[in-house]
Amino acid sequence: MAAPGNDSTTVSLTEVQIRQRTRILKDIVARYAITVGGISVIMAVVLIFFYLLFVVIPLFKPAEIEEIASYRLTPPGIGDQTLHLAMEEQAEIGVRFTRSGLAQFFFTRSGAIITKQSIPLPPQTTITSFASGAPHSAIVAFGLSDGSAILVRHAYRVIFPNDKRVITPRLDYPLGETPLVIDSTGRPLRLLAVQSNEEQTSFGAITEDNRLLFTHFSSEESFLDEDESALERSSVELKGQPKNTRFLLLDSEQQHLYTANSEGALSVFDLSDKQQPNLDQRLPSVTTGSKITAMNLLTGGISLMIGDSGGRISQWFPVRDESGKSILTHIRDFDAQTAPIRFLVPEFYRKGFLAADGSGQLGIYHSTAHRTLLVEQVGQDKLNQLAISPRANALLGEDSGGNIHFLRIDNEHPEISFSSLWGKVWYESYAEPDYIWQSSSSSDDFEPKLSLTPITFGTLKAAFYAMLVALPLAILGAIYTAQFMAPRMRQIVKPTIEIMEALPTVIIGFLAGLWLAPVLETHLPGAFALLLILPVGILLFAYLWTHLIPGSIRHRVPDNWEAALLFPVVLFLSWFSFAISPILENLLFNGNMIQWLTHEMGIAFDQRNSMVVGIAMGFAVIPTIFSMAEDALFGVPKHLIRGSLALGATPWQTLMRVILLTASPGIFAAVMIGLGRAVGETMIVLMATGNTPVMDLSIFQGMRTLSANIAVEMPEAEVASTHYRVLFLAALVLFALTFVFNTLAEVVRQRLRKKYSSL
Repeated sequence: MAAPGNDSTTVSLTEVQIRQRTRILKDIVARYAITVGGISVIMAVVLIFFYLLFVVIPLFKPAEIEEIASYRLTPPGIGDQTLHLAMEEQAEIGVRFTRSGLAQFFFTRSGAIITKQSIPLPPQTTITSFASGAPHSAIVAFGLSDGSAILVRHAYRVIFPNDKRVITPRLDYPLGETPLVIDSTGRPLRLLAVQSNEEQTSFGAITEDNRLLFTHFSSEESFLDEDESALERSSVELKGQPKNTRFLLLDSEQQHLYTANSEGALSVFDLSDKQQPNLDQRLPSVTTGSKITAMNLLTGGISLMIGDSGGRISQWFPVRDESGKSILTHIRDFDAQTAPIRFLVPEFYRKGFLAADGSGQLGIYHSTAHRTLLVEQVGQDKLNQLAISPRANALLGEDSGGNIHFLRIDNEHPEISFSSLWGKVWYESYAEPDYIWQSSSSSDDFEPKLSLTPITFGTLKAAFYAMLVALPLAILGAIYTAQFMAPRMRQIVKPTIEIMEALPTVIIGFLAGLWLAPVLETHLPGAFALLLILPVGILLFAYLWTHLIPGSIRHRVPDNWEAALLFPVVLFLSWFSFAISPILENLLFNGNMIQWLTHEMGIAFDQRNSMVVGIAMGFAVIPTIFSMAEDALFGVPKHLIRGSLALGATPWQTLMRVILLTASPGIFAAVMIGLGRAVGETMIVLMATGNTPVMDLSIFQGMRTLSANIAVEMPEAEVASTHYRVLFLAALVLFALTFVFNTLAEVVRQRLRKKYSSL
């Protein structure tokens, strides 16, 4: 009998050991799996952060220049003053216009001459002045000693034989090779300004006897043949230019003419009426003791840049005053250089510019960002000519020794600075500095407005109104469900609310934008009346239930099931509030509350506004806050509650002094996680608001959030462009906001847990 018993005992011990070893193995596997999973999550978050940082960092990289080649174009013994340098888009071919009327096309990297072309000058005439048009137009003009001018365009034909790029330069004459009469008296043109497009060409000129002339040519199509066009000329002499005018500029839209002398006297002429231009404004443009040494217009022709003898560069553009009149206004200064500014060269498609001074230093600036990107010496001598490529990635400069310098520029994101991202910026055509997000336009000379302030403000505004709706409903609902609701009713209510969290936010946003927004607009007084009628109605129902309803009826309702009776009450009160909305609107707001808000209160109304977003996002956030807060409240140890009640505390005293304090870490964590979700919400804001990046606290105005902005604009952003990287910066800001909120929540939660752990 002993042997079988020993075998059974041995078998039993072996099974126990196997179970223990299996359990230990499962514990080890689970521990390592959880550890690996947790570390993987942390690594994923860290990698996301560093990837965002990797994309964003190039935004703040300073400009760099590198000299590629240096050479002389003019053969020894032949001197000819350079009037203008320019390059084609690929920066492979440059052109040099000289005082003798010669155009030399050359390879920028070697200086090898490709071709030479002479401007067809009339016999016995010489070049007395020169002007270039807007950079992208490739237009130049030569003023002649007989009072005429020749308009020339340098153009480049690009072909790809055998998949190899071949660029062929040429000169075009948009208005013909015959010189255009500017001064009918035939006096030499001392100064010249020009702008030209397909429809019209304008010249400004100062003659040898100091008369200011404005001459305009417009193309008129032939009535009989659309391919033929006649050139219509008008010329007028203007009065009011400064004495000893040295600078003359036309804007690219041919609407304004600027004249200035060295002492800083500046006159602005309005050319809206080409037949009768008029003097619009006179003003000083430099400080006392300084002189104007350079003047040019930024791309777009709105901003006037003035360089003075002290090395200061100032930006001016028209600003409308209270009467609506545009006044040329000083906007900002750049003080990085100290020698007199000799040349100001605008970039083709950005609001940046180059400045060369008398000491040979070259400065690279961006006006909107108010940013000095680089100040560096180029060569041994001062620069006499300067040109930038259309893509702003190369420049040509000719020094006083006749040497041509070809340099590469690395300056991808000059538009970005701390002030342009977060501060108020005075943009062209705006009445004052402001926070603006406007990343694109149909115009090539558009001034990007990439302030993150309005969309960050919109993010916080949307989260604020969402929490304003969600917090009281979620927290109070969690308190009642956890502590006062009947267990069977809780088993129905809690899962129902938690299921709401699975509802796709795109559905909520769709309903909010297409159904809720029009309903609230139509019944706006009723929506506000609901805030008063609903609580008063519920209190009135409670009073009637406890004081007027017979006990025989009340006692039929099981304990703690009274809340179920509020469902029809809430539905009725909501219907009643919206039903009386037209009556309230007629009585209080003359039949139109929105018009009353706009005209009487000065409050603009947008159908898809913060109220719609607050309700929709609040509805989406409620399940998160409710579920976590209810779990924290329901998890309060029962002995604490029973002990408080046994000592004579009422249920409400127990709630306030025991339950809420004990559950406060969990409640706070629920609130902060709900706030984090509201901050990062995308689809609801995208569909339920107008997506206008405005900074307005009004509940009747919409907003644009960081997440919605990324969702809207990332698909159309060019990879590695400034717009693309700023969107990644917005994502980094959103990442930082959620990280800060979650970290703060954890710190506070741990402190609350430590403080109330002794209860």
